Order: sequence, then structure tokens, then C-alpha cells
Amino acid sequence: MSRVTDSQTSVDFDLAAVRDEFPILHRKTYLNSCSLGALSIRSERYLAEFTERWHEMGASAWYRHWLGRVEELRSRVATFLGTTPRELALLPSTSTALAAVTESVRPGRRNRVVCTDLDFPTLPYQWVVKPEIELVIIESDDRVGIDPQQFADAVDERTLFLATSHVYFTTGYENDLGALADIARNAGAYSLIDGYQGPGQVSLSLSETGIDFYTTGPLKWLLGGPGLSYLHVRDELVEQLEPRLTSWFATQRQFDFDYDGFEYHDDARRFEMGTPALPTIHTALGGQEIIDETGIGTIVGRNRRLTARLIEQAQSAGFGLRLAEPDRRTSIVMIAHDDPPGAVRHLAENDVIVDHRPGYVRVSPHFYNTVEEVDRCVEVLASFGG
Repeated sequence: MSRVTDSQTSVDFDLAAVRDEFPILHRKTYLNSCSLGALSIRSERYLAEFTERWHEMGASAWYRHWLGRVEELRSRVATFLGTTPRELALLPSTSTALAAVTESVRPGRRNRVVCTDLDFPTLPYQWVVKPEIELVIIESDDRVGIDPQQFADAVDERTLFLATSHVYFTTGYENDLGALADIARNAGAYSLIDGYQGPGQVSLSLSETGIDFYTTGPLKWLLGGPGLSYLHVRDELVEQLEPRLTSWFATQRQFDFDYDGFEYHDDARRFEMGTPALPTIHTALGGQEIIDETGIGTIVGRNRRLTARLIEQAQSAGFGLRLAEPDRRTSIVMIAHDDPPGAVRHLAENDVIVDHRPGYVRVSPHFYNTVEEVDRCVEVLASFGG
């Protein structure tokens, strides 16, 4: 394999300073951000602030501090996603966010939902358990992506939702969200996107896509940890829908404690499901700050270079790859292997952290990684054989 060294993306990007934010990078070769983003010192500081206020103030911290942090995160995330705080709800998980949407739209004459065989199962599971729904699964011809025309052919006047992923979790293929929104709208259907593998590694402005519902969260590329999800509901739809799954955070006067006077919030908070996970609110705020300060343009540029290097080195080492075309490719790289679990264990024994899916070792570099780490991953993997 050829040897190269890492270089800065721009004069404003200090790679060493960024890496110092993430202790795991000084202990391991960490290339698994599409499963769990690295924990930053920044996030730990926010978490320590949360616990100290808990010690010092107890429940009174809710009113003086914690609710403010919730709204601070909502505002930051909305700006980053290219939406507005009015259109953004905070929920415990993507599963909960999807359920909030599906329980807000009742099937009638329209009772078909179109998904794909590349989606994470949580998405089609929402309708598998609903006998009144006809679930249509589009099959990928190349096992990498779905041609937009396949969606256009499947979505018709009976379709309630076109529901798929922004980035497919086993291929790294990025869908054209604008095209999907148009296909759904032209047929009178809703567009619903599971975006958990997108924001933080790809550029996105939801207001420009026209997507009706989009859910993502801080677990992976946004570096904030588990226990939280973000749900975007297009502004025109917010007040049209009345979720049948609800909570005291969904009502306008939540501290009146008046069950006879329930009235939905007039913004996306009507989709929220109760007390948010405050530890993750704080760690997510730390991760989001780092993403914002680095800039998504810088992140995308670095990730493309690291991914190209990973592909080049893996191919040079004789590995087969499952790859999207360059214009649809993201930082999830699937390396074919006869024994993916064994290979991942071997890598972990050599302090290289990746993941596996059936038939493949899954490697996902992020902006805080280096060329040297990418090269080392491939070298250690090659030493295992298979």
C-alpha cells in the first residue's frame, strides 16, 4: 500500500485540536461513527454541568436552566437542519418519532405505504403490525440503492406514505430527497424520511427538499449519544395533524395539569412524548456545537477524502466492496468478508473499532479521523485473511 500523510482541509480547520476533543481517538482507531459518534470533552462538560445543577438545585433546575437547554438545542438543531424551531420536535428515539407520525395520519382510501428492502427495519415495522395497511417493499436491483423511477412507479393514488431512508445503513447510498418529495406530493401522498444516517456527514437543508416528515438524532454523526431523536414536520402540516400518541409536553398549558383542558401545541411540540432525556440533551448540545464550529462543508470535504482513501486501500488489498456511485456515496463503506464478526473481533483486538453487517465489515470514517487511521484499518483487516 502507498503511504500518505493527513493534511488540513482548510486554514480554519485545526485537526489536532478537533481530535483532542475526543479521548477515544487517543486510545483506539475509531472508525464506527455510523453506529455511535465519539464522545467529546465538550459533551462531558455539559453533562457535568447538568449533574452539578441536579446536586445543587434539584427539580428547581428545570425552570431556571434545563428547559432553556432544551430550547437551545432545538434552535441549534433546527438551524443546522435548515428548518425552524416551530417545525422541530424532540423525542426519545427514531422509533418513537416514526410512531408519532404514523399515529397522526389515519388510513382510509389511501392505505398503501411504500418502503424499500434497504431501509432499517424500524421503518417498515411501523406498518407491518397494522393489518389495515398494505405495505409495498421496493427491491433494489443492485443491492446498493433505489432508482427514483422505482418510487415513481410504486407510488399511486392509493399511497399514504412514501417512507424510506436518507442514507441506507448497509450501503451508504444517499437518496435524492427533493425527487422523493416531488414523487410523493404529485401522487397526493406524504413523504417520510428516516434520516438517522444523514445529518452530520452530508449537507442538508430540509426547507429546500419539501419533505413532509424527517427524523434524525445525535447518536451517530452528530456526536451526541443515545436517548434522543429530532422530528421535523413541515410547517403546513403541523396544525393539520393531531397525534393519537401524546403526553403532557404536547399540550399548550402543560403546567395547568388540567386533563379536561387538553389542547395541542400550535407547533411541532404537539408530537413530543414527555420528559426529555436531559443527559442526552446536554451531550447532544456539545456535539452539535463542535459540528457547527467545524462547518458541514469542511466535514463533508474531509469525509469524502477519507472515504476515497479507504476505498482505494481496500481495493488495493484485494477486498470487494459494495459501493454507490460517487454522486450518491457517503462515508459508510461496506467491505466484503467471509467472516465479518471474526474480522471485527480481530480488528478490536488490535484497537481498531468498526462494525459488521451480514457479509460485510462496515467502516465509517468521520472528519476527526486521519488517513493514517484509515490505512491502519485496512492493514489490520488484511492481516486477518478471509
